[in-house]
Amino acid sequence: MMFPSWRDWVFSAKAFLASMLALYIALWFDLPRPYWAMAAVYVVANPLAGATSSKGLYRALGTLIGASAAVFFVPVFVNAPELLALVVALWTGCLLCISMLDRTPRSYVFMLAGYSLPLIALPTVGTPELIFDTALARTEEIIIGITCASVVGLLVFPSSVGTVMGGRITNWLDDAADWADEILRGEGAIPATPAKRQKMAADIAGLDLVISQLSFDPGTRDVARHARELRGRLMMLLPLFSSLADRLHALKTVSRPLSPKLGSLLHDVADWLQSNDTASQNAPQRFAAAINDLRSADRSENWDRLILASALARLQEIINLWHDCKTLRDAIARGQYTGRWRPAFRHRQVVGRQRHHDYAMMVFASGSVVIASLVASFIWIATGWQNGAGFVMMTAVACSFFAAMDRPAPMILKMFLWCGVSLIASFVYLFAILPAISGFEMLVLVFAPPFLLIGTLIPRPQFNMLAMLLTVNTASFVAMQNRFSADFTTFANEAIAAMAGIGFALVWTQIARPFGAEIAARRLVRAGWSDLAETAAGLKRSDHERLAGRMLDRMGQLVPRLASLDDRYLSQIDGFAEVRLGFNIVAIQRARRHLDGDGQARLNAVLAGIAALFRRRLALREAVEPDTELRERIDRALGSPGVHASTHARSILDALVGLRRVLFPFASPPVPIDGHTLRSPSPQMLMAAE
Repeated sequence: MMFPSWRDWVFSAKAFLASMLALYIALWFDLPRPYWAMAAVYVVANPLAGATSSKGLYRALGTLIGASAAVFFVPVFVNAPELLALVVALWTGCLLCISMLDRTPRSYVFMLAGYSLPLIALPTVGTPELIFDTALARTEEIIIGITCASVVGLLVFPSSVGTVMGGRITNWLDDAADWADEILRGEGAIPATPAKRQKMAADIAGLDLVISQLSFDPGTRDVARHARELRGRLMMLLPLFSSLADRLHALKTVSRPLSPKLGSLLHDVADWLQSNDTASQNAPQRFAAAINDLRSADRSENWDRLILASALARLQEIINLWHDCKTLRDAIARGQYTGRWRPAFRHRQVVGRQRHHDYAMMVFASGSVVIASLVASFIWIATGWQNGAGFVMMTAVACSFFAAMDRPAPMILKMFLWCGVSLIASFVYLFAILPAISGFEMLVLVFAPPFLLIGTLIPRPQFNMLAMLLTVNTASFVAMQNRFSADFTTFANEAIAAMAGIGFALVWTQIARPFGAEIAARRLVRAGWSDLAETAAGLKRSDHERLAGRMLDRMGQLVPRLASLDDRYLSQIDGFAEVRLGFNIVAIQRARRHLDGDGQARLNAVLAGIAALFRRRLALREAVEPDTELRERIDRALGSPGVHASTHARSILDALVGLRRVLFPFASPPVPIDGHTLRSPSPQMLMAAE
């Protein structure tokens, strides 16, 4: 493990300063549970000032909603404990389900509102007349904590969200430039996209979180729109790179080598992508002229020419997108919004922010939390356990925290272990250290060593949850008050209830959710097949923006899961190929309305064949290969005089080429019959090609 950097120490010192300030203010106001203010600081603490402010706001809203629900429900159901248990469980599960629909930091509002109700309501069921005072105090203490964390984060060595975003964008573009270099110089020109390149779609998910926090940072509020524009273009680059790699592979497999002009252009573009020359505003126009020269050099409509035209179209789109990305990145780095910015990439919509949600899995995950909370509540009611409220509370919290994960049990186990460590630390403080000191200054001094050290782990993603659990649980179990009063029996009972609650959540999760990532990965794959089948059949009126947004979001969810699976088919999935397929289906759906007669009939036959293929995959739950009849339909459409005579011939032919390359990447090319008509090769020719 790497030692903490000076930035980690600075962050830890800021978090500790904010926590001690929050504790002091809460003690000064003589609030009943001042340690909640201290714990709240570590819950929202983040190295970025904007992220701290956003999470603080969301925590305040979530606490207010949960506290209001407690004030409403407890007096109504206090004499019906079973009904109160049902209401608390349903509230927690429903709010958790809503939080999973919003995969931004804003989702924290709903998850927190869900488990804040049991945290506030259950300990007061014996004294319902105190529910308002308890809810008010909880809200005040939380707001004090998040206010201190936000103020310290903004005033003491603030770290801008824009700085982090600029670094992530640069790193992502460097990776994209490396992939483009492999493609353009030859070694990366292959039909299937390597797994390490597909991972780039998942990397943008992390960028989404940063973008959502820009408006909370005073220095980056003006560039939030640019950031969203940039995000769409970064996502659009990925399927275009994949498409270009496929087309160049197809060109290289024919007997003729690439023309010197094309080879020179590809190397020039590779050099430009690798350079940091952002001042060259005329690069898209310069490359466009060279691409037009190559297009006009050959007017034939044979297969090689169609592949070349498709490759040149993808190359031009990549150039324009890359120019836009560099321009937007520089504007974000300067913190400036350019209202008159005119993008170079304009001929189609960029990837939108549509998301894929597996509603069945969400309902199942939140439903398991509801049942776990209910069972824990009935155990409490049946046994009459005095500290049963803590048992139910920790069950709800532990289940809610990790409900969105494929396998929450390992994380709940870690929570169980580190909660035990926090209890040991709290025991040492309560019965060995705190009785020997007096005064707030000494309290700060004895808290400083462990909290400063653990705080250095919070900025590291792999240790963030661990560090947050240690700091928050230790602060909560020590339970600092204005008047020191440590009782071993009370401490032991509360510790047993907490550990039992997390332990019950662990056992319940292992029983209710024994499966891992494979079922989620397979459902994602089948959702993609369903999308393609419905789009091809015309049942889903979609466009490039919405379809690509859904498919790339699915791919971003799928790629991290594939690394942990041994499934042969899943490990070979090329998500970008399906995105390209979706683009081409949408292009044909748009253009076929402008055709009539034979041209439209042949396009309809192609779309019907694709819809049938993916419906068959859904029915059989396996990736059956497309049959030769579909390839023949595509080839007949490629050779249709009605298609070639259409005003949309260029886009239709490009889409048909794309469909054939995705579905039949290793098939022999269609053979010309006359000037431009194409047909599928005969079986004898296919055998010779094999």
